[in-house]
Amino acid sequence: MLDRYAMALIRPPIDRMARVLVRAGIGANSVTLTGFFIGLLAAFLIAGGAYLAGAIALFGSRLCDGLDGAVARQTTATDAGAFLDITLDFVFYASIPLAFAVANPPANALAAAVLLAAFVGTGSSFLAFAVLAAKRGLSSAAFPDKSFYFLGGLTEATETLMFFAAMCFWPAHFAALAYGFAALCAMTLASRIWWGWRAFA
Repeated sequence: MLDRYAMALIRPPIDRMARVLVRAGIGANSVTLTGFFIGLLAAFLIAGGAYLAGAIALFGSRLCDGLDGAVARQTTATDAGAFLDITLDFVFYASIPLAFAVANPPANALAAAVLLAAFVGTGSSFLAFAVLAAKRGLSSAAFPDKSFYFLGGLTEATETLMFFAAMCFWPAHFAALAYGFAALCAMTLASRIWWGWRAFA
């Protein structure tokens, strides 16, 4: 829901940083992989109880996630790069609830499982819509720079990062935050099912 506004706000500085990377000869795929490994570092830190350090790594990972697209736009965007980006993003998103479950299984495991199940719903509906939209030649007016049809909802990348950060800042409340975010994901899934059915009927 907030991605288009967040992107409009951060795009100018992201584009400036991307120009520096391009001049240094750093490609988009390298930025994608760097962001993914920083994201895995965040998961390992959270699993070990280093929540604030994990939050810092989270923000670093998502900075790279914004930079890789900007670098691709300033060089040559490829389908392989888009595939790598979205695949590693979904692995990263799944790693954070898992990390909280590992950090405190009695308190967090069930809530993490519920949130991961919700992520499966939002992720599968997102990708299924993108596949069929590409088949029909549809494009998103809200996100014209994306390599595929970017279907929004209540829980996009911005909201996910906000909740992940809140979980790191207040780890004792992980379960409540996870259940709340899972409920928002369920609402996103319902809206996407409705929108997809109407769009493709």
